[in-house]
Amino acid sequence: MDLRLTKTAIEDLFYTFNNKQVLIIGDVMVDAYLWGEVERISPEAPVPVVAVTHRANRLGGAANVALNIKAMGAEPLLCSVCGKDAKSTEFIQLLDEESMFTDGVIRSPERVTTTKFRIIGNNMQMLRVDEEATHPLTKVETATLFSTIKYIIDQNNISVILFQDYDKGVITKELICKVTDYANKNHIPIAVDPKKRNFSDYKNISLFKPNLKELKEGLKLETDLHDPVHLQEAVNMLHEGQRIAHVMVTLSEKGVFISGDGHGEHIPAHRRAISDVSGAGDTVISVMALCMAANISPVDAAAIANLAGGLVCEEAGVVPVNKQKLLQEVIEAYGH
Repeated sequence: MDLRLTKTAIEDLFYTFNNKQVLIIGDVMVDAYLWGEVERISPEAPVPVVAVTHRANRLGGAANVALNIKAMGAEPLLCSVCGKDAKSTEFIQLLDEESMFTDGVIRSPERVTTTKFRIIGNNMQMLRVDEEATHPLTKVETATLFSTIKYIIDQNNISVILFQDYDKGVITKELICKVTDYANKNHIPIAVDPKKRNFSDYKNISLFKPNLKELKEGLKLETDLHDPVHLQEAVNMLHEGQRIAHVMVTLSEKGVFISGDGHGEHIPAHRRAISDVSGAGDTVISVMALCMAANISPVDAAAIANLAGGLVCEEAGVVPVNKQKLLQEVIEAYGH
């Protein structure tokens, strides 16, 4: 496929990202890593003993989307609810270290801060331990979060709102309805990276980005969505049933499928030396949302986001996209 953008237009597009503010709403978490060496098996049970050499905490969940938005030069304004615990203090410190906005993160004594502990021995992940609360926010918490979101919208020039849903309970049907109504009144586009619980609650939005599994589960389908005809039929259910303007389905190593007004286009993945697919979806929705905010065509936006997702897969671990590398790849692939 050919992008409809010239080399100069691509450079101008990437420059305009610097002037965008993105409001990110979703489940945040701490990705905690413990690295070590394995030299023996425990005498207590047939499991390896990892002698820890170093540890690190990283921003995860919707906060990783915020990192990608920041890496692209835009300003992320993150809104969420976490626990009022030691891990939430570490989470806020991580945001501070990245010089990122912290006023949108509410700490509630009714929740624990989601933390994923990854134990890595001899450069292999041995175990992951999750500490989390996945129950929905209370009505009071939801009202407080929406009030915070409304204030941030009123006080800033938000270019796009991004729902980053991990089914951890921060995003509720009530919150979706209130934010969507307020955003539409203020003519702010909304992008959504959905999960199963709230799948059918997103309506009247600009962009919906499920992967193939999420699409099948969310619509409760039994058909084979690898078939292009069935895939378009499924996507049309979202266009018509939930009044979604554009649907972007990520197809893993096969690229992405972008559809608007019932007409879809498949954009193949580029050949890569894949190292780690973790966080690729976060990168795709981040870049896609920024391109939406810049008012370029959905097909062009999807092609750029597709490249971005592939680029981060060449790196080990969850890392934000490198803006300069992506710019060069887009120019090389599509510039004319």
